Amino acid sequence: MNRVLKFLFVLIAKFLIFIILGLRIKHKELLPSNGPAILVANHNSHLDTFAIMSLFPLSMAHNLRPLANEQYFLQKNSCLAWFSQHVLDIIPVRCNSNQEDSPKENSPKDICTKHRTFFKDCAAALAQNQILILYPEGSRGEPESLKEFRCGIAHLAKRHPNVPIIPIFIYGLGKALPKGKCLLVPFLCFMSIGQTLYWGGDKQTFLHKLREQMQTLSAEQMLAT
Repeated sequence: MNRVLKFLFVLIAKFLIFIILGLRIKHKELLPSNGPAILVANHNSHLDTFAIMSLFPLSMAHNLRPLANEQYFLQKNSCLAWFSQHVLDIIPVRCNSNQEDSPKENSPKDICTKHRTFFKDCAAALAQNQILILYPEGSRGEPESLKEFRCGIAHLAKRHPNVPIIPIFIYGLGKALPKGKCLLVPFLCFMSIGQTLYWGGDKQTFLHKLREQMQTLSAEQMLAT
């Protein structure tokens, strides 16, 4: 049933992204034709995941696994949690604790357990030739503006040095559906796919190369609009 729901979701996403918004894609040939792989994108809108999943054939829908904030998608309300688990099939990410967390949830032991579970879930998905969708900024930011990357992507790449990492820069979706809004606004939307990266042995060098690629894609897209 979950596989059918995800198929229908991606079908609807394709209609929304390509027909309603008219998303244009540059360098689509650089997308992986199968997994395992990790897609890394800037994050400005809830439409980002819709757009990335819509890039792939419907036959690959069940192999697409977004990484998403555990607190927001699984604990905010039951409907969103059901959708996240049974349709999107997310891999939950524990982000920084906030004041609303209980002392038990803030304990080092609990945080360590959550991190181990996260990396174990990612490893299991990649072992099944699935494609992970990850936003290294951690949360939605201002449209077309890159925030600092968190080190989670570097730790993930280090654990899977042979898995290709494909950078994606998204332009326009943050204005088509801004953070905190629920009304879709027609806006020119573009997506640029970058060259594949692999873990090179050093965290800072890897993050620098990844950010450099994203900035190159951003500049390229700005010149094209």
